[in-house]
Amino acid sequence: MADCCTPAQALPDPTNRQKLLKEAFWLEWLTIGWMTIEAIVAVASGIAAGSLVLLAFGLDSVIELASAGVLIWRLRTELQNGRAFSESTERIASRLAGALLLLLAAYVTVAAIWRLWTATGEEFSWPGFIVALMAIPAMRYLARRKLAIAEKIGSRALRADAMEAIACGWLSFVVVAALTLQWLLGAWWIDSVASLAIVYFLVKEGREAWSTDACESCCG
Repeated sequence: MADCCTPAQALPDPTNRQKLLKEAFWLEWLTIGWMTIEAIVAVASGIAAGSLVLLAFGLDSVIELASAGVLIWRLRTELQNGRAFSESTERIASRLAGALLLLLAAYVTVAAIWRLWTATGEEFSWPGFIVALMAIPAMRYLARRKLAIAEKIGSRALRADAMEAIACGWLSFVVVAALTLQWLLGAWWIDSVASLAIVYFLVKEGREAWSTDACESCCG
């Protein structure tokens, strides 16, 4: 069945499609491996240093872990059974991920405002800085390959997952910039302000995941 974003004549032949599905499958496993490391280091570092921006970064990684798990399920089903994954199930999974992202955005907003109000600072974290720095090229690679495959096989779910990788790349950049400024200037407010910048990406990603109009989410 052709995706609404990809004309039927543009879809690959069955043999080539199988190769693309297998590549996407292993890309998702690679995503799970990296996101597990990223989530553990970022959350642990965020708690230890009292850094809201690192904690938000780590929780976003946990959400991306769940997304990768859904994609592995979808890809394995087609590889093994040769039939399309249930669109209703994809929609439910996407809405759950969107709801979690929006809740995370609400938490970060409230926590950041509270810290600015009470003038609460945090400590610099080298482990958090390193994992965020490494995430920038990692997310760029994963996003580019997933987008290319999603376009060829006409997969809305894989495209949405690739967009999450792009968002994670931007989050990584925000975290690196925030921690660098914190290290250089030692200003107590940088962590809270940077975490508010992350909220934009969380809300944007959450709204797209929640959207019931799959074609709009994919093509718009």
